[in-house]
Amino acid sequence: MADRSLEGMALPLEVRARLAELELELSEGDITQKGYEKKRSKLIGAYLPQPPTANGAAVVRCRLQHSEGAPRRMLQAGNIGVCDIRDAAVRGRAASTAGNRPLFYFRFGVDQALPPERRAPVTPSSSSRYHRRRSSGSRDERYRSDVHTEAVQAALAKHKERKMAVPMPSKRRSLVVQTSMDAYTPPDTSSGSEDEGSVQGDSQGTPTSSQGSINMEHWISQAIHGSTTSTTSSSSTQSGGSGAAHRLADVMAQTHIGVPVSSRVSAKIQQLVNTLKRPKRPPLREFFVDDFEELLEVQQPDPNQPKPEGAQMLAMRGEQLGVVTNWPPSLEAALQRWGTISPKAPCLTTMDTNGKPLYILTYGKLWTRSMKVAYNILHKLGTKQEPMVRPGDRVALVFPNNDPAASMVAFYGCLLAEVVPVPIEVPLTRKDAGSQQIGFLLGSCGVTVALTSDACHKGLPKSPTGEIPQFKGWPKLLWFVTESKHLSKPPRDWFPHIKDANNDTAYIEYKTCKDGSVLGVTVTRIALLTHCQALTQACGYTEAETIVNVLDFKKDVGLWHGILTSVMNMMHVISIPYSLMKVNPLSWIQKVCQYKAKVACVKSRDMHWALVAHRDQRDINLSSLRMLIVADGANPWSISSCDAFLNVFQSKGLRQEVICPCASSPEALTVAIRRPTDDSNQPPGRGVLSMHGLTYGVIRVDSEEKLSVLTVQDVGLVMPGAVMCSVKPDGVPQLCRTDEVGELCVCAVATGTSYYGLSGMTKNTFEVFPVTGSGAPVSEYPFVRTGLLGFVGPGGLVFVVGKMDGLMVVSGRRHNADDIVATALAVEPMKFVYRGRIAVFSVTVLHDERIVIVAEQRPDSTEEDSFQWMSRVLQAIDSIHQVGVYCLALVPANTLPKTPLGGIHLSETKQLFLEGSLHPCNVLMCPHTCVTNLPKPRQKQPEIGPASVMVGNLVSGKRIAQASGRDLGQIEDNDQARKFLFLSEVLQWRAQTTPDHVLYTLLNCRGTIANSLTCVQLHKRAEKIAVMLMERGHLQDGDHVALVYPPGIDLIAAFYGCLYAGCVPITVRPPHPQNIATTLPTVKMIVEVSRSACLMTTQLICKLLRSREAAAAVDVRAWPPILDTDDLPKKRPAQIYKPSNPDTLAYLDFSVSTTGMLAGVKMSHAATSAFCRSIKLQCELYPSREVAICLDPYCGLGFVLWCLCSVYSGHQSILIPPAELETNPALWLLAVSQYKVRDTFCSYSVMELCTKGLGSQTESLKARGLDLSRVRTCVVVAEERPRIALTQSFSKLFKDLGLHPRAVSTSFGCRVNLAICLQGTSGPDPTTVYVDMRALRHDRVRLVERGSPHSLPLMESGKILPGVRIIIANPETKGPLGDSHLGEIWVHSAHNASGYFTIYGDESLQSDHFSSRLSFGDTQTVWARTGYLGFLRRTELTDANGERHDALYVVGALDEAMELRGMRYHPIDIETSVIRAHKSVTECAVFTWTNLLVVVVELDGSEQEALDLVPLVTNVVLEEHYLVVGVVVVVDIGVIPINSRGEKQRMHLRDGFLADQLDPIYVAYNM
Repeated sequence: MADRSLEGMALPLEVRARLAELELELSEGDITQKGYEKKRSKLIGAYLPQPPTANGAAVVRCRLQHSEGAPRRMLQAGNIGVCDIRDAAVRGRAASTAGNRPLFYFRFGVDQALPPERRAPVTPSSSSRYHRRRSSGSRDERYRSDVHTEAVQAALAKHKERKMAVPMPSKRRSLVVQTSMDAYTPPDTSSGSEDEGSVQGDSQGTPTSSQGSINMEHWISQAIHGSTTSTTSSSSTQSGGSGAAHRLADVMAQTHIGVPVSSRVSAKIQQLVNTLKRPKRPPLREFFVDDFEELLEVQQPDPNQPKPEGAQMLAMRGEQLGVVTNWPPSLEAALQRWGTISPKAPCLTTMDTNGKPLYILTYGKLWTRSMKVAYNILHKLGTKQEPMVRPGDRVALVFPNNDPAASMVAFYGCLLAEVVPVPIEVPLTRKDAGSQQIGFLLGSCGVTVALTSDACHKGLPKSPTGEIPQFKGWPKLLWFVTESKHLSKPPRDWFPHIKDANNDTAYIEYKTCKDGSVLGVTVTRIALLTHCQALTQACGYTEAETIVNVLDFKKDVGLWHGILTSVMNMMHVISIPYSLMKVNPLSWIQKVCQYKAKVACVKSRDMHWALVAHRDQRDINLSSLRMLIVADGANPWSISSCDAFLNVFQSKGLRQEVICPCASSPEALTVAIRRPTDDSNQPPGRGVLSMHGLTYGVIRVDSEEKLSVLTVQDVGLVMPGAVMCSVKPDGVPQLCRTDEVGELCVCAVATGTSYYGLSGMTKNTFEVFPVTGSGAPVSEYPFVRTGLLGFVGPGGLVFVVGKMDGLMVVSGRRHNADDIVATALAVEPMKFVYRGRIAVFSVTVLHDERIVIVAEQRPDSTEEDSFQWMSRVLQAIDSIHQVGVYCLALVPANTLPKTPLGGIHLSETKQLFLEGSLHPCNVLMCPHTCVTNLPKPRQKQPEIGPASVMVGNLVSGKRIAQASGRDLGQIEDNDQARKFLFLSEVLQWRAQTTPDHVLYTLLNCRGTIANSLTCVQLHKRAEKIAVMLMERGHLQDGDHVALVYPPGIDLIAAFYGCLYAGCVPITVRPPHPQNIATTLPTVKMIVEVSRSACLMTTQLICKLLRSREAAAAVDVRAWPPILDTDDLPKKRPAQIYKPSNPDTLAYLDFSVSTTGMLAGVKMSHAATSAFCRSIKLQCELYPSREVAICLDPYCGLGFVLWCLCSVYSGHQSILIPPAELETNPALWLLAVSQYKVRDTFCSYSVMELCTKGLGSQTESLKARGLDLSRVRTCVVVAEERPRIALTQSFSKLFKDLGLHPRAVSTSFGCRVNLAICLQGTSGPDPTTVYVDMRALRHDRVRLVERGSPHSLPLMESGKILPGVRIIIANPETKGPLGDSHLGEIWVHSAHNASGYFTIYGDESLQSDHFSSRLSFGDTQTVWARTGYLGFLRRTELTDANGERHDALYVVGALDEAMELRGMRYHPIDIETSVIRAHKSVTECAVFTWTNLLVVVVELDGSEQEALDLVPLVTNVVLEEHYLVVGVVVVVDIGVIPINSRGEKQRMHLRDGFLADQLDPIYVAYNM
């Protein structure tokens, strides 16, 4: 960008040109910064005024003043002309009175008004660049505008030269090819402060570690003052004053959790919070929230938005189409005429890649060869009786871009044969981008023959047999080579039938739509001829003129001028292939000079390339050109290429009036073209329009803002013989007002007539009848929609501001993709991405379009540079277009799907983005900034008192939600064990009465019996252990003993040994030998917290606990005495301990909850016996039964089933340690089948292992005789909401092996009561209901039908155990709730735990959890609070005792639930959505941190896929949960910690993430 210090300087033309070249060299990397500055100062030294101070403070001051928004002139070297227009426009607008201000202010020919020495050359800015080696795209140089670059720089200057406030994403080393270490440390967090000026200065000196806390304080103070901006921008919890206190508590809790605030991750998150809390987007509007629905914010129209005020426009008529006597009656007639009277006249010269003429096709050759092709098509394909191609059939033309001659011969051959050519691109591979859609077009056109050249035919991909394979989506084709040597000569008497032009189809031109589908536009013979006549008249073509064509000759302007109109006028076309342009961008200019061509057809990128390459050329003379047709002149961004080209080549004989932009579309052919004039005083028209106005479809002269403007040039007048009008882009085609942008429509003979085979779409596009405001049609003839957005300006000049295809409607405002591309490319420095390799499209997320930008990153740019560039692009687009970018992604060079001519295939890119196959190397998502239509955060209503709830329920006839299992007192059973109060007594009784009855059988991984215990064996071992405890351990009764055993028989014996000695056992999972560092501290913690006086274990583990590895993890000297039970004493105890009171402690149950809390609960002897009896009754367990148990035996129901139930009920337990399934996944099911087991228990992790590990083996298992038909209950032991998807897939998978679907069910227990529900044998099947997930967030239950949107299936958690009573209570007011209301599950039962075992004795928590009373109603009963939300629902089914059955549905733990935006979310719901988002996501866990939602996903795939997941995860959570994801963390498989029950340990994960211990593949911080 030219330095501002040059603004006022009058530098000579050549100095400015040399400066521009220097800028280019620097931006290309051809010279160093130092070299550049040296040469530059040498160049301008003579013209510099002496600065007032020695250190250049003047320049600095000028910059500062500029950035503060002081008045400034937007000038840049080489842009004086354009800017003056803008100033003039603004002055004119200000001068005009308010009443009759002109809606347009165009000023023509400003350049002429300046004195010659002030008229600066418009050179390409440093942002534009040319790379000889690079193949660039067709979207390439249309976006260069120096004014725009300047505007973007000014906008960015407003954002100050501060450090980036956006936290950089973190990448794993392997993902970063080359990166600086700095990319890994968070940028200075203080940059997030709001009052940049003051705080910036103060905090600059503070060391980094304290900055986090400074910001924390700042954020806390903001939270306390309850500013609404922070609520809206960071989607935080509440927004009132009371909420602030909550948030403060959150923050305090979070800050002192023990995660160092200086850790990299938390600093980044803090930075993200700081960035987000800036008041960025408008606060959400107030509205009422219906009881259940979360209404999405509806964008209200802005009351200040500009509205059109002009009169209704009139249809614009082009000049009369002249009737020239010698115009041929058809194009074939013209060919015949020139082929016979001037056979030697050159028609087409083709070039090789060196720029040498390769071949000259004369009119004589074109005529004879086309005849030969026509004859062969009609007579040599198929048989005489059954020709393959008849007149009117469609044939494909497949010719490469460097062979226009063969293509032209084939095209005219088809016209002569009266078959319809469909020119298409050469398919390079079987999976070319967009090639499939071309295939669909060919199929729908009924194409069976493809004409091609010899070279092209040889180059097509072949199968091993040498045949051309069928391309994906293509019909079966006969490939027919059109070279003369392969064709038979037509007989002398054969002549093609040449008719006058009629309404038959002449050719079909393919068009790619916004969504990637390909349509065929049919052009009739009369339209073809009339179009050639109109072009001849508009361009003033005469016979034998020479025309240079750089464009694609298969379609559009290149076809119309270079193949069709040229033949009508016997012109000579010099065709420049794309491959030559890549090697030598000046080739077309050289050919214009060499052949003294009168006309050239180019695109703005060709002009730009020539500009960059021209400095080596001296002998260029363009004075022969009378017309330079700019094919993409309809793109508003082509103006800068035109201006720059003119300024550089004016000295080489190029005249201003020669440049003729035109507008065209596949449907309407040429829409408008600027006519060549001889009068150089008639300057072109241009307008400087406010981009803000354009987003509302209104034309306004440049606003005072002066940054967001679009400078447009006219594309000339309406075509001869055509009528044009502009209509509103959507809805009824109503005429626009004069100051309104609409879609241009054309009524003429020379347009397309239909989309082949699509009558509905044809009607909407080709048969449009525009109406006036009163509803009267403008004309009786139909108009064709051009797909161009524009207006007709003063003097009938047509202006185009964009394309319908590039239109993105965001929050009711229209943005054009090309404008966004231009702004992105204007952001300096351009070292990071390739020009022209940038795609902009919109995706629909949460009922609005969201803008996505994808660009190709240069391989030499560092991580930090790219990220810096991305954030500047966001700022620029926000400033200039006032629209947020949803996602900005950078992909490695050369990876975006290309169109055949090297441009970007937009729809294919969008498709890859949406399906997660784009593989970007950098992603920046900004959902916080641009998603403004989220539902309003829920305001908590004042709670209705519990009494009112109760009365309300009574009045409405709703019963209070309470239920109970069977009453233990009334059940008559001949239970011998009931005689005994203590389990130790039951074991002694069994050892006497049934000594040899086997109680336990332990299986090894091969499924054979590793060990078994009879009643008497267990009794004897327990006695020996009791002796050991007393003698070697010197323990008293009541001492605590930690049992550290692997799952097995030893653990059971040790447990009963403790009971015999009067000690209190605590079962502890042993440390994992491969993972001592992480598993041993937990063992140590339980031993310490439980105050164990001694530790019993096996010899092996004993060695492990004292090993060197253990010493590295914990202090091994602090272990209590360790007893090794492999070596037991031989004697019996003098007496077996008998407790004095059933309420004394039997054992302690320690478990780590999913929230990461270690909690031990006390189980009394009475509760233990009641528990065993309840399970015995529910599952009908007797000594004759066998039960298979595949659970961890350390806590909860798993421990009770493994160690206690067999002794109480006498049944045989077949024990299968879950760890053995890792080596043999079929072990559990084979055991169930082999022992003919009726009842089995497992955990979710076991079920998942079987589902995943045995999915493909069901047939071989069947062959091995696996039979599950005897299983009547298969219960999953869990402390969570039932995982329906898993249980259902398990049932389906093993249905073929005899498993009855109704056999699979779940249980539910928690810390206060280890088993509340268990399916059991009798009673109705578990039921499933569907609830509305949105209502659930508001703590309501709303039942819906299966499959309805937002429905969530919930399965009943099993039957309530005998002796258990349940009530649903409001967790805040403690009042009872009604049936089908969501509340906390409270439980009353004889086997409730009697309290937490805590060292500190936190009484309040104790009494609240274990002895709560209802605040109303039955206030006497003492309940334990489970901490789980759920509801009861009375079903139509009947229980065993004839009562109606009450089903309990568990929704989730209160501790785990996340409160976001005032609503309650259960992590599992969000995780389920995320896992569905992409096939590579195997597992997911979510948690919150400072009100940001953090999503951790495990990636099963290459690390390259990691960044694909970021947009998909963000999209799905927005769509399904109305939440904005703050951080996305992609990790390896197995990183999310899971406990033995298969539950995710989300809080462990959170701590690991904040302490930076996860080694993530990628961390994305969403803005």
